[in-house]
Amino acid sequence: MGSVENYSRFLKHRIFDTISQEAEALGVRAFVIGGYVRDCILGRPCNDIDVVVEGSGIALAEAVAKRLRCRVSVFKRFGTAMIKSKGLEVEFVGARKESYRADSRKPIVEDGTLREDQERRDFTINAMSFSLQKENFGELVDPFDGLGDISRKLIRTPLDPDTTYSDDPLRMIRAIRFASQLSFEILPESFESIKRNRARLAILSIERINEELNKILLSPKPSVGLKLLDDATLLELILPQVTNLKGVETVEGRGHKDNFYHSLQVVDNVAELIRQRPVEQKENRAVEELWLLWAALLHDIGKPSTKRFEEGIGWTFHSHDFVGGKMIPGVFKHLKMPLNEKMKYVQKMVQLHLRPISLVDDQVTDSAVRRLLFDAGEDIDDLMLLCSADITSKNDKTVARHKKNFELVKQKMKEVEEKDEYRNFKNPITGDLVMEVYNIPPCNLIGEIKEYVKNAILDGVIENNYEAAYALMEQKAADMGLVKGGAPAATGEQSGDSPR
Repeated sequence: MGSVENYSRFLKHRIFDTISQEAEALGVRAFVIGGYVRDCILGRPCNDIDVVVEGSGIALAEAVAKRLRCRVSVFKRFGTAMIKSKGLEVEFVGARKESYRADSRKPIVEDGTLREDQERRDFTINAMSFSLQKENFGELVDPFDGLGDISRKLIRTPLDPDTTYSDDPLRMIRAIRFASQLSFEILPESFESIKRNRARLAILSIERINEELNKILLSPKPSVGLKLLDDATLLELILPQVTNLKGVETVEGRGHKDNFYHSLQVVDNVAELIRQRPVEQKENRAVEELWLLWAALLHDIGKPSTKRFEEGIGWTFHSHDFVGGKMIPGVFKHLKMPLNEKMKYVQKMVQLHLRPISLVDDQVTDSAVRRLLFDAGEDIDDLMLLCSADITSKNDKTVARHKKNFELVKQKMKEVEEKDEYRNFKNPITGDLVMEVYNIPPCNLIGEIKEYVKNAILDGVIENNYEAAYALMEQKAADMGLVKGGAPAATGEQSGDSPR
């Protein structure tokens, strides 16, 4: 399999010939290395190409960019350059050898040979290269048998794993990420090395760790990577809120499910349900599906602090949805994830994840369905997907029964939604309107009027239209002593009766 004919077929794009010719003109040797080589052999799509040069990567990039008449971005500090051409992104770097200090993952870099550059790579499957020399164009250079490890589905380091992981501890999480993405196994002695070097995570930035976590969550079966992180005792250092879910307690012969493994199952269920979504549903999303996977992973983190054993009932986790939602901002701050609408979305999913399930057990009223549609808004489809994924049990009959009941709730929601259009419900009565009509400044009275009207609509007391809402506003304002165009007759915190 190492012949030119076998691998030159992956180098048909014009850019490879151009790199080869310009390298020859400069008197340097160039090779495609790393992920592009790996993915070509695995049959995976890849548009990111790394080219290593025994010489100046920047000089070769500039020559290629001039020939192709495209822009080159030079990063002199890192000794790299990048060009983009017809959908491909190509990064050039000079071959190098590296040494590391104990307190940093940033290497001391020196010029090196291709072999030295391959030795510094994280895994054998990422150390393979295709030659771009005219005399052996497309030949595989594979000193550490990465090709064999691909056939064996194995993650292995080129050098001693203790050296590889200690030098750059991010490689420990990357090993797990590749195992999760590719359904590969980590060589046992390499996995033991990860456990031995776990303390080295302390020198990593949390942002780099989070990048790998995101890729693990987006892998075909996220639980593979999450379980490996836990087995390697890394997850407890990164996400103790999740590992705190582990374990089962038994009192009077009654136990509860292991909420850690339940959460992993929910994440897998969400990943599978996302894959089943129609393309148009995926394209018309305001928030990427990555954050739905985060919601699945974190949906039960409020359970450890709310766990109680109640006589005659068993184990309860009352308000764990509310407590878990309160914990989300802290998790996001710790991982330095965005504290914008993405965090608020995850928080909302965690806080609401029990609501649809509760409608299964109670008599499903139009009012309860309207309130759920109002609170979930445009994220109702995601919430329902999460709740469906949350139905887990070792008893297939139990799962089937719960899912059947859940389908009844979904049907009721569909009927109410079609009838009332509450998915994107907005209160017809705004604060600005109340202030304008009654000539009052911002105060608690405005909120009371808005809430009163909203509850009346959601409870079906009045229809969901402006005219009915305005009339109820007038009635409520009069009861509170407000006069149109004037000041309130009384500024005390009066509160009228709820229309419910």
